[in-house]
Amino acid sequence: MASLVGTTIEWYDFFLYGSAAALVFNTLFFPEQDPTVGTMLAFVTYALGFVARPIGGIVFGHFGDKLGRKKMLVVSLLLMGGATFAIGLLPTYATIGVAAPLLLLLCRLVQGFAVGGEWGGAVLMVAEHGSAERRGFWSSWPQAGVPAGNLLSVLVLFILASTTSDEAFTTWGWRVPFLLSAILVVVGLWIRLRLTESPLFTQAQAEFEARKVQRRAPALDVVRKYPREVLQAMGARFAENVCYYIFTAFVLAYVTESVGLDRQVALNAVLVASAVHFIVIPLFGALSDRVGRKPLYLAGAAGVGVWGFAFFPLIDTRSQAAITLAITVGLVLHAAMYGPQAAFFSELFGTSVRYSGASIGYQLASVVAGSLAPIIALALLARFGSSIPVSVYLLGAGALTVVAVLLTRETRGTGLAEDRVLAGVTEAPAAADSAPADGR
Repeated sequence: MASLVGTTIEWYDFFLYGSAAALVFNTLFFPEQDPTVGTMLAFVTYALGFVARPIGGIVFGHFGDKLGRKKMLVVSLLLMGGATFAIGLLPTYATIGVAAPLLLLLCRLVQGFAVGGEWGGAVLMVAEHGSAERRGFWSSWPQAGVPAGNLLSVLVLFILASTTSDEAFTTWGWRVPFLLSAILVVVGLWIRLRLTESPLFTQAQAEFEARKVQRRAPALDVVRKYPREVLQAMGARFAENVCYYIFTAFVLAYVTESVGLDRQVALNAVLVASAVHFIVIPLFGALSDRVGRKPLYLAGAAGVGVWGFAFFPLIDTRSQAAITLAITVGLVLHAAMYGPQAAFFSELFGTSVRYSGASIGYQLASVVAGSLAPIIALALLARFGSSIPVSVYLLGAGALTVVAVLLTRETRGTGLAEDRVLAGVTEAPAAADSAPADGR
């Protein structure tokens, strides 16, 4: 529950920015550009949050593997909440000029840094507390915090958009969801401060102390001992990350600007799809405990690659039901990858570097996958005037992930106690043992 609530709050903050970038940031912070360029610039600031995520993953992973998972989860929540609240107070371009988008960018970078450390800590706290037999199911609950956060952010925007005029929403309504994050952070902190530390982490720390070993940088240990696993995690992450931001962020801009429908239509569809997404992620996590992580992951990656060619034609029908169906099926296919993912990645690394390894693999992929997905999709749409190149982009992402997963070992049932770093260290000699017998 602590991991689910915390990730819900953090992803509420993170996704709120993406929704606002698609709906209002283009006119509030980049008003001198034409609508398409303004939206693209808004998505560029959105993407730069992803650039900060690997840095957050490395920093939080380092301290999470040395000091513990719990402390890092508290710090990441405070950083994310503070940055999100600050966005709600920012003056716009009309008030302070070019300083407005620069301040927006700074807040986005802090958001990216914080969420870069959130995912690894949240999923590991669950994975390292549970048993191997049901690790897929329990570890999928922090993953469900992602659609829960998206659902919450879209729900708040939906309420504001339906109860205020366009002028009121653009003037002050968009600020309300960002300011509400302060309340959510207080709730999240109260829950996370009551957590106990991961027992596997405590055991690994005791092993290092018993052998009198001075810990090195965990990130370097990951590169030295688990290079293949980092690359496999990045490849497995690619299609999952690309499709998610096309199905939830880019689609908002596509429905309003290309199809010409009201933003309420897109928000309604994402709202329904996110609710279904929240339900099916734990179901796929549980199923991975029975059939394995790889079969589900492969099915999801292949599925999103093909679904892209049905996704846009359904949206082009301008039917609310068809648009909702398109996004919902897309997110169900995404869940086939995302449900088993937390257990899958956790089982690839040893305890002493698990926070660093899982975070680096997960977050590095987000820089070239999720961060660029809305920008690449917009550029392809503007260049060719058709959604087919975007569908081809999805197909390529799915193919890359299929190859990466095929090259990765099945991890279902793997114990988490095995650690290549611990296995490769020996007890350091005591200072007295190294001195000559005569004292010289």
